[in-house]
Amino acid sequence: MKKIVTLGEIMLRLSAPQGERLSQANQLNAHYGGAEANVAVSLSYFGYDSYFISKVPSNPLGLAVERHLKSHGVHTDYLQKGGERLGSYYLEAGAGERGSQVTYDRKYSSFSELKVEEVDLEAALQNASLFHVSGITLALSPELRELTLHALKKAKEYGVKTSFDFNYRAKLWSPTEAKEAILPLLPFIDICSCGELDAVCILGMEKATESLPPEEKLKYYYEKLTDLYPNIELLCSTFRTVISTSSNRLQGNLFVDGKLYQSNVHPINPIIDRVGGGDAFAAGVLSGVLDELDPDQIISFATAASALKHTVYGDCNPFTKEEVLKFAENESGKIVR
Repeated sequence: MKKIVTLGEIMLRLSAPQGERLSQANQLNAHYGGAEANVAVSLSYFGYDSYFISKVPSNPLGLAVERHLKSHGVHTDYLQKGGERLGSYYLEAGAGERGSQVTYDRKYSSFSELKVEEVDLEAALQNASLFHVSGITLALSPELRELTLHALKKAKEYGVKTSFDFNYRAKLWSPTEAKEAILPLLPFIDICSCGELDAVCILGMEKATESLPPEEKLKYYYEKLTDLYPNIELLCSTFRTVISTSSNRLQGNLFVDGKLYQSNVHPINPIIDRVGGGDAFAAGVLSGVLDELDPDQIISFATAASALKHTVYGDCNPFTKEEVLKFAENESGKIVR
């Protein structure tokens, strides 16, 4: 069984009931999640040995996080204990044309204070097949930027395939700050999840011709990026058409060996919970790469995994590889008897 390692923050998510503003709510629903933790959970369900590097407080919330991860089959050997608080965020679900809103409460969290010397990267990356991290981790502190770069370099030393998801969050930092932190990492990345806005707004690439169709624009940016960083073997992203908060269309994109592959378009209606959809997509791509699938198969699987995530509450995607494959093969909504 292949060993997967992710590094990131896991938080307490508190959601207002559907149809209520956060400022009105008298009760909140609790879940646990975070980009890299969600990827680890998905890959655990896909049959891999998933390990999660993080730090949580030594209190009942930290214990709850540990139990959450273990309940989804994620190993917590490298989950550090310490600090004062678990980061959290509040979710106000949108409806119709009103979009959902996230309010963060994560400053001075235990994870944001994690230092390089606290993590045994040698042990964590030993015999690993893949290491995954996202830009969210970089946004949280200078120490985490140092840790992430150190971990990526160490992974390359050990021959571990590396994955990076830009995962830009405007509420955490500016495009200029993101560019400064991300550029030093790119020479050590094998698999990269980023879209047109990342290429233009963060990396500062010249815009593609406006009249080009979306897929040709994306291919233009991906060609530019792989010219600059030939070490990047694979690039991926999704096209999302938002009809309303509860109705989207989703299509996956995969760029490898100079060619762009696209999945079928998935109409998702109604959306039960969009949070974690991008992490489910990233995990699907990583699973396909680890299984050495053809590009068409990888992007079909990854987009199906993301579409399925939209149908369940919480940040995590609790579907097995077999369930995702059946969903990708069957007609939408068909009963499996």
